[in-house]
Amino acid sequence: MTQDPPSGGAVRFGFIGVGGIVQRALLPAVRKADGAVLQAAAARDVTRAEAIGPAGRAYGDYEALLADPDVDVVYISLPNDLHRPWTLAALAAGKHVLCEKPLGLSLAEAREMHEAATAADRLLVEAFWYRWHPRTRRLEQLAAEGAFGAIASVEADFSFDADWSGAAAGDIRLDPVRGGGALYDVGCYAASAAIAVLSPSGVSSLEVRSTESVWSDRGVDLRTSATLASPSGVTVTLGCGISGTSREIIEVRGELLAASFPGGTAFTNRDEPSTLVLRSAASDGSDTSYEEGFAPVDPYQVMVESVAAAVRGEDVFLVDAAHSYAVAGVLDVVRTAFTPPDHV
Repeated sequence: MTQDPPSGGAVRFGFIGVGGIVQRALLPAVRKADGAVLQAAAARDVTRAEAIGPAGRAYGDYEALLADPDVDVVYISLPNDLHRPWTLAALAAGKHVLCEKPLGLSLAEAREMHEAATAADRLLVEAFWYRWHPRTRRLEQLAAEGAFGAIASVEADFSFDADWSGAAAGDIRLDPVRGGGALYDVGCYAASAAIAVLSPSGVSSLEVRSTESVWSDRGVDLRTSATLASPSGVTVTLGCGISGTSREIIEVRGELLAASFPGGTAFTNRDEPSTLVLRSAASDGSDTSYEEGFAPVDPYQVMVESVAAAVRGEDVFLVDAAHSYAVAGVLDVVRTAFTPPDHV
């Protein structure tokens, strides 16, 4: 059984899976992070685990990493359908878990995973890295303080264009059995942004008014848009895509204040300056626009440092179970509402 590091000690991460997201983001984040170290890595091809240079061991199977007593936190970056089984296995082995989004493929899976974490007295954190960005935290603060007044609408869209021909035709994001498709891959971010503004309780009464999807010949959604509404009159517009136009939008409109993320990197801003545009409504009916600026930051690094701090018992911001449940719940209702083509 893993022994947690002493207060103030470096928290030891073990990576299960060493694919693109590890190479581009998590490995550099752990390397830069205060209070964290890459202790171990596991891949089906052990040479790939060795190549990222863990301080301890490289493994050719995931079970061996879970048995390593020197690993405190397991980071899981496997295909979507493997998040649940390997999260449950890591928790059973006494590890804290940082799991890639989407946490599960349904609300039922997310609940099972968090209930297992509670039973094991371990942390389980969904890796919505954009939420650790100071700009996102500021937007959430404004919403929590009631600065928007009554919120009329939230729009969130995370779409990118990709060429899925050639070798990319076998990508897991095109496989419906593996949890592929735009809604799971990036729609979870759009749902998360709406929940971050409205709160988990604020989205619990949302009903789907319309959906539209473009489907691949294998039966995954390449693009999906959905409009949801609450009984109180809040309209939520969600968009996502892994093919077609690239868009990153977070916009909130309220009776007192409106906010937007300019620059086309609403979800992916990293190591560059960013801006939050605010427009306030004056009592005379006029609008005043102003901006708040944010220095470059790597939200992946902040996420890693926060998870490490929480393992050491510090009180820090984490994506909690309520947020993960709300995201999974929104994806459930959207998936229930849209209809795959007849041949799928």
